[in-house]
Formats: sequence, structure tokens, C-alpha cells
Amino acid sequence: MREQGIEVATISYDSPEVLADFAQEQGITYKMLSDVGSETITDYGILNTVAEEALGPNANDPDVVADFELLVASGPSPSELFVGIAYPGTFMLDRDGVVESRFFEDSYQERNTTANLMLKLGTGGSTVEGTEISTDHVGILTYPSDAVVAPGVRFSLALDIVPLPSMHLYAPGAELQNYRVIDLRIDPQPFVRVVPLEYPESEIYYFEPLDERVPVYRRPLTLLQEVLPLSTPEAQAAFAEMDELTLTGALDYQACDDELCYNPVSLPLSWTVEMRPVNRRQSRE
Repeated sequence: MREQGIEVATISYDSPEVLADFAQEQGITYKMLSDVGSETITDYGILNTVAEEALGPNANDPDVVADFELLVASGPSPSELFVGIAYPGTFMLDRDGVVESRFFEDSYQERNTTANLMLKLGTGGSTVEGTEISTDHVGILTYPSDAVVAPGVRFSLALDIVPLPSMHLYAPGAELQNYRVIDLRIDPQPFVRVVPLEYPESEIYYFEPLDERVPVYRRPLTLLQEVLPLSTPEAQAAFAEMDELTLTGALDYQACDDELCYNPVSLPLSWTVEMRPVNRRQSRE
């Protein structure tokens, strides 16, 4: 990240003394900023109000209890300890302090990896060796964003796809004209959530013989399929028995050139990453 001019800092409501102990224990060398009183957390609009609500008159409301377990902590009872915490997430700021992008999850137990964030920002990030695949229509390099993951860690399965000269693949919207849109399918397995795929921007291709305009990909594109090993107690117990996590699936597409369309293709794919246990604790005791 530093090679790309990016520095890392964390902000929490903990005191400098607590952060210093935590940094020494975990071997942390990046900046850890103390926001006692949660002023900066509040200014950024990410103060976790559920923590305080769980101590109020609606503490026994089932919705409040469920929100506390999802957004604050599962297991510990509500206490003053949690008041002032932030909804965990990542902001990317420019040199003037202007927020350029942000990433937040659905649960306090979920986290994006650094490599995954960098891939989503289009600045690279993965150092994992990829697998090259060639067909009559495209060249593909596929790799996971991370070599090592853990329960609650959101990472990506990446496909760098290069259509051969004169070839195009159909993008979302082309199904309205009865064309087969490129699609990445991940085989379901227990305790793994597959995040809906977000497609990159396409272009409009004009097919003169039919006076037809259709969204396609003619230039290199990257598909990022995010996956999340769940962090429920059942999931953590299952992953504790695994040294590796293997995900399988297929890339489906139909390629065409300026004259004809070729038979649909379904490429089987697989990715294997190392699975490690969760290493997380509250920074306050």
C-alpha cells in the first residue's frame, strides 16, 4: 500500500494506553488514533447507537436484542463498555481529507481484507499466483484476492478476462434481447455466503445487419466475486476442522464476433485458500 502512496490508520474510542497495549500484543506498527469521547466517530456518522439503545428502556425488545447481536457483540451482555463504538468500516481519503470511497459490512464480525479493497478500487492488491486459462474466444487469469482467510473475512475470487480481437461477450441487459450474459456461478456449500456479483461498466455494440444495439464487453474486464465464510459459532466450529477452503464453480459465456456467434461455453473453475481461525478480542477488558 505504501508503494502506492497509501498510509493506514485506525480510529477507535479507546484510550492511548489501551491502544498501546493492544498494538504491542498484536505486533501492530501502523498508526492507531485515540478518539476518546467518539467525536470523530460521530462526525463521520458511524456512531453505533445500538450499543446505547440496548441499555435503555427498550433493551428487551426482540429487535433491539437482535440488532445488538448483529451490530455490537454476540455473547456478552450489553454494558457501558460498548457505548461509543463505531460501526466498523473503511474510509479511503485523499491528501486533503476528502472521502473518496467507503466500505461497510452487514455485521460487526465481517471484515474486508486489504487486498480485496485494493482490487475493488482497481489498484491491484493481490499477490496470489493465478491460473491462466485460454479458449478460442478469451484469455483468463483467475486468482483469489487472498491466500489466507478466516471466518468473517470477505475476500474475492477474481477473473481477469481478455476477449480475443474482434470478439465480444454479452453484458447485463443483453438478456432483454435474448443474448446469454456472461455469468460466474459458485457452487453452494455450508457456511459460505456468496455476495451478488457486481458487473463492470459495459459498452454498446451496434450490429448493423439487424440494426441492433446491445451491451457487451469487448475490452479486458475483471469480475470480482466476493465470498464470505460465515462467523457463526457453527461455522467457526466447522472451519476449525479445515486447513483449506476450496470453492468451485463455472464461468458461463457466449462469444460472438462481427459475423457469427459461437456455441455457449461453461468453464469449470476452482480456488483453494488457507483457512485460519478467528483471532479477535475486545481491545477493552
